[in-house]
Amino acid sequence: MLKNMIQTSRLKSPWIIHFDCGSCNGCDIEVLACLTPLYDVERFGVVNVGNPKHADVLLVTGTVNHRNKHVLKNIYDQMPNPKLVIAIGACGLSGGVFREAPNVVGGVDKVIPVDVYVPGCPAKPEAIIDAVVAGLGKLAELQKQAAI
Repeated sequence: MLKNMIQTSRLKSPWIIHFDCGSCNGCDIEVLACLTPLYDVERFGVVNVGNPKHADVLLVTGTVNHRNKHVLKNIYDQMPNPKLVIAIGACGLSGGVFREAPNVVGGVDKVIPVDVYVPGCPAKPEAIIDAVVAGLGKLAELQKQAAI
């Protein structure tokens, strides 16, 4: 009973942590725009947290490089299961304009598994919100599979 209540509340009020791998901050500004009164994702129960141990969703922006890939993996490993990863922007998807640089690993999926991709340079707030909603559907499926 308690487990069902916790799982339902995770879907109705996802806690999100945001990590910038080293972007131009265009996508970071759009992620923060989601919290402004214009988009106000908090009215849907979305909460931005600073501790990965409390987060259900990891939003990643920027190009993954050799210096930050360990930090990204560490944040991912600290999150409780089931967890959701959303890669935002061209840099998060493929490395973007920096993909040919020698210090760039590539997109987020080169280091951790990604559930939802949000294209764009920068990605639009509406697309980020849609990705979180789509990701919550995947999170619900993961919870059902874990219950079986």
